[in-house]
This record gives sequence, C-alpha cells and structure tokens, in this order.
Amino acid sequence: MPRSPRRSLLAAGTVLVALLATAGVRSTANAGTVTPTRIPAVSAAAAFSHPGVLLNRAQLDFVKGRVAAGAQPWTNAYRQMAASRYAALSRTPAPRAVVECGSYSNPNNGCTDEREDAIAAYTDALMWYITGDTAYAAKAIALMDAWSATIRTHTNSNAPLQTAWAGSVWPRAAEIIKHAYGTWPNQARFATMLRTVYLPVVIPGIHSNGNWELSMMEAAVGIAVHLDDRAAYDRAIARFKLRTAAYLYVTADGAQPKYPPAGGIDTRAELISYWQGQSTFVDGLAQETCRDFVHTGYGIAAIAHVAETTRIQGGDLYPELRDRLRHALGLHTKFENGTAVPSSICGGSVTKGLGPVTEVAFNALHHRLGIAMVNTETYTLAKRPQGSNNLFVAWETLTHAGNPEGA
Repeated sequence: MPRSPRRSLLAAGTVLVALLATAGVRSTANAGTVTPTRIPAVSAAAAFSHPGVLLNRAQLDFVKGRVAAGAQPWTNAYRQMAASRYAALSRTPAPRAVVECGSYSNPNNGCTDEREDAIAAYTDALMWYITGDTAYAAKAIALMDAWSATIRTHTNSNAPLQTAWAGSVWPRAAEIIKHAYGTWPNQARFATMLRTVYLPVVIPGIHSNGNWELSMMEAAVGIAVHLDDRAAYDRAIARFKLRTAAYLYVTADGAQPKYPPAGGIDTRAELISYWQGQSTFVDGLAQETCRDFVHTGYGIAAIAHVAETTRIQGGDLYPELRDRLRHALGLHTKFENGTAVPSSICGGSVTKGLGPVTEVAFNALHHRLGIAMVNTETYTLAKRPQGSNNLFVAWETLTHAGNPEGA
C-alpha cells in the first residue's frame, strides 16, 4: 500500500531533524553484524552538567547522606547493592573484542559479561561515592579500562539492543568517576570507545519493538552527555520524543496510537498488528502491553531514565511526558497488584513481570510534581528495595526513592 502523505511528511521530518542535528553519523548493518563507523568528535554547543547521566552530584549527596543516617529505604537498598555480585572487589573483567548476541542472547558470546561488567562499574562508582573507599573507584576504572582496551564491535541479531543496554550503563559509571573521583588516566580511551563502538549503532534508531529504540535512545543520550556532544544529544532527544509518543497511548492521541517514527506502518490494520493485536486503546496502554509486561517495563524504564537526564541537563521532559508515564505506570501496576484484566485489554489475559522499573518515574511524578499515583505507589513500596534486572536497570530505590534533587 502506498505511504500516506501524512506519514511521508512525518518520515521526511524525522530524517530532516536527524540530518540537521548530527551530520556524518553512519552505521552499516546486515542480518548478522552491526559495524559502527567513526563519528568525528564535535565541540559542545552548550555546556552539559556533570555528573549528569541519570544522577547529578546533588542526588548522589542526598543518597550518601541518607545512608550515613541509617534512613530507610536507602539503607536497606544500599545493603542490597553492597551484598550483590556487582559490588565484589574480587570481580575480574571479561572483555571481548567481538560480543556476539543472538535473539534472547543465544548465542551468548560475551553478552552477559559485557552487561554485567557495565553494571558492576556503575555499582562500584556508587559504592565509592557513598563509602569513600577508593578501592571501589579503582575497580570501576579497571572494568571500564578493560573493555575500552578490547571491544571493537557487536554482532548477530541482538547486537543493537546489546549495544544499547551496555551503552546505557557505561556512561553512568563514567560520569561519576570522571567528574567526582577525577583520577582516570585512560578516560579518553573510554570516551573513544563510546564514540566509535556504541554511539554509531544506537543513534540511528531501529524499526523494531519500541523498547529497543527507547533503550537505544537512552544510550545515545547518556553517551552524548559524557562526550559533551550537543548535536548527538539533540538528535537522540528528537527521536526519543517521537518513539515515546508512539509507545505509550493516551486518549489525547485520538482513536488510535501514533504511528511509530519509522518502519513503514501506515494503516490502522498494520498498527493493530504492531500493538500485538490490540484494537481497543485506553490511557496508559503500551505498544508491548499485550506482548508481556517485562518488555513493556524495559520501555518505561528507558523513558524515565532519559527524562531524568533531561531534568539534570535542562529542557526537563517530565512535564511533556507526565500523562503518558503516569497512565502507563498506573495501568500496568494496577494489574500487577491484582486487579482483574478486562476482556477489552489483551483478551483479558496479560503476562506480568514489570520488574524493578518504577522508582525513577514515581519519584519524579509523585514526589516532585505532586501527582497521586495510588497503584504505582502500592507496587513500588511492595517491591522495595528495587535491585537490578541484570540488563540496564540497577539500584533505583537507592538512587531515586524520595530524592528531591535532580536539577
């Protein structure tokens, strides 16, 4: 079927935004390999705030103070983190030049190692900030240095998502170490790794389920902040806005969700198929709700993470996203909490498993913006301390529960 004029204009506009925002960014891909091409370094058009990926210094200081005071839920969340395998000072990095990840990480040649080493580096950076023990900073640096000296590419079908998950977490660790700890001789090599191995893969986005592209934009935003790359940041934010609007439905969108920013979905029938066969749309429904809540949780988490970083960097997106996020959290946590699913939603049956993904958005919307979120609050309190999903979410009760800072 020919593309509609409206969709053609949207696609053209998306391309124009991308071209204006970042010239010269390319990646080449085939069915089995993602091969990044070098993105030239660019000067910052405007200063970024550092540390400034998911957490800023005021937020870190708040957490440190709450743990020092023995306050809850931060103390229990800190103990959970400290007792995890990610905080082990005996950890040995396991870098690879080529990380090969098939569907659902099968084959898994370095996929788990890369993701978990990135989470460990972030965990160690938090441990150092909270305790002052420099052994943790040294371990975070050792992990980042090992990978920056080794990795060259990601391959196989899950390569873009793998690149996104690890690429979302590395900058969180790097921001704390570079801008709070400060002694890191190989920092420039790590930055080069982010620019050449990760950024060219994630920043173009992808024609897939929405959680993929949202995680890719999270990685692109975090990397851009760490690299002080305003053009890459603006490009990623532009694509992020389009994908978020197409991922979480609100009735203000009209009779159906917005079409995704790419992928050739132009008709209502195609859209319903893309939304897992769902044809009745209610506030808060996500593109993957009827697939399962696990993948929906990935998408919601990435949205919240990007919004939190924009709040730190200026251009706070929470006001723009508040209705989509609050309805999405409310709808999914309501069913997680035990409310029966009506037949109009996913045929009356959903696959639960939202995961540890609510703290960041709940704190921003409920505590900062004052929105009553009864279902989300019930779920969040029951799941504390929220730990890690072992992919790209980690320790968000510790870092964001009741945290008033962030700008």
